Amino acid sequence: MVALGSHRRRRLRRWWIGALVSLVLGLGFLRLGPATFPSLDAPTSGAIALQVGWFWSGWWLTRYEIGTLYVPENRNAADSRLIGVGFLRIRGTRGGDVPVFLLPGGPGDSYLDAFTDRGLDWWRHWGQRDDVLRFREAGDVVVIDQRAYSRAGDVLRYASNPFGQPLDAPASAQADAAAAVAVAERALQAYADKDLAGYTVVDCADDVNALRQALGYERISLFGLSFGSQWSFALMRKYPHSIARAVLAGVEPLDHGYDMPSDVLAALERIAAEADRDPALAPWLPPGGLMQAVTELLQQLSERPLRVTIQAGGPRTVLLGPGDFQLSLLRRPRDWPARVLSIYHGDYDDWAREVFQQRQASEVADTALIAPLIDTSLGITPERRLRLLADPARSILGEWNFLAGLKTAEIWPTADVGDDFRRPVPNATPVVFVHGDWDTSTPIENTLQLRPFFPNSRAVIVRRGGHGAIYQLARERPRVLSTLMDFLRTGAWEGLPAEVNVAAPEFARPDGPPRAPTAVD
Repeated sequence: MVALGSHRRRRLRRWWIGALVSLVLGLGFLRLGPATFPSLDAPTSGAIALQVGWFWSGWWLTRYEIGTLYVPENRNAADSRLIGVGFLRIRGTRGGDVPVFLLPGGPGDSYLDAFTDRGLDWWRHWGQRDDVLRFREAGDVVVIDQRAYSRAGDVLRYASNPFGQPLDAPASAQADAAAAVAVAERALQAYADKDLAGYTVVDCADDVNALRQALGYERISLFGLSFGSQWSFALMRKYPHSIARAVLAGVEPLDHGYDMPSDVLAALERIAAEADRDPALAPWLPPGGLMQAVTELLQQLSERPLRVTIQAGGPRTVLLGPGDFQLSLLRRPRDWPARVLSIYHGDYDDWAREVFQQRQASEVADTALIAPLIDTSLGITPERRLRLLADPARSILGEWNFLAGLKTAEIWPTADVGDDFRRPVPNATPVVFVHGDWDTSTPIENTLQLRPFFPNSRAVIVRRGGHGAIYQLARERPRVLSTLMDFLRTGAWEGLPAEVNVAAPEFARPDGPPRAPTAVD
């Protein structure tokens, strides 16, 4: 017993020493790790600057290289200035034959903030760093920023609502599109010193290829989520022989920058079917379920907009119509049933307060400039445009997803990439598509429609999976995620399931008690 007790004391002492070392090294990183991107005094196109950093991960210090890639702002202009694009490389824990390039979404997102932020922001990004580190199982990991959204160069943003909207008129997609024209013109004036014609998905693909060459890789694999998948399609289209394989999640094909309303509605209907079976929501549900509530509210608001008075520095009255309700539908799957049912049962206060805030003019630069530059240059083929404008689900979801983009396409200076580029063509690259059937940001029909063009592909359908379905797999089905890492490492996909079920979320409950619905007044 004495020996056993001594052994326990030694183990406890080692644990405390390890915890103290972890704390000291972790805090030391906050002081000593690179907080800025390295630079070159006289850079040339395709050159890179590298700096070594360390961060504390669990019980280990992990080495990484952080760098700046220099590329022309506009490759079509002979005298273009060079801009910096940030990147990061972490060596893999297992021997893969090619590195994995992680392409962030958005447009207007970055994984690198998780490695360069300081203080409390460093701890806030802990989960995002873990997401990046998972890919070390597949080989070396390279993360690259998007041009115009990188601390290594420029982070260009603009205010998306500098003029505000009146409180005494319901929101409409047509008014929003008209306002978007003025907003775009204002943003371009603010960046008159930039050559914004060079900010397309093709240029982003060229940046990745330039980094591949600078780092000495013959071929690379890709992981892309949302816009990252669209970026990956551009790479596979332009540089097919340089791409070994890809895992694409929340898939967004090149011609699907504007979602088809019917596809989004189908995802909402699947969420609604699950919510209708939730006993805890039963007291609030009408006889026809959640979608009946949606239909009735749209009809009532179309016939007679709703006036709601709230306290916001005094009484303020907000006029709410079907457009405002349509904008409230695309929430997180666990939240939107409660919002619909709250409104259906006459609880309008929270909704009105949110709309009040949304209509206030703001000079906050809250939108990445690269988002409209890329989206409008990607455009849409004539055949998909006809389908979009004739889609019957516009009566429910409206034209919010595409009207402003179509109206401003000629204003933004990035050139249309062309129908030949955005139309899908057969591609032999091995690809695994991961898609959730509750994804309302990039509907699952994107994968189903595109997969026939990739004969060497597999699809993993995540039932009840949202836009981040691959991260739901990481939490609930780690073996499936390990198989995806094996595919990226070796190209083998044996054991990869065609369908995976994840747990249904605990739906949020409406704020107010259930009561008989009243007509909107």
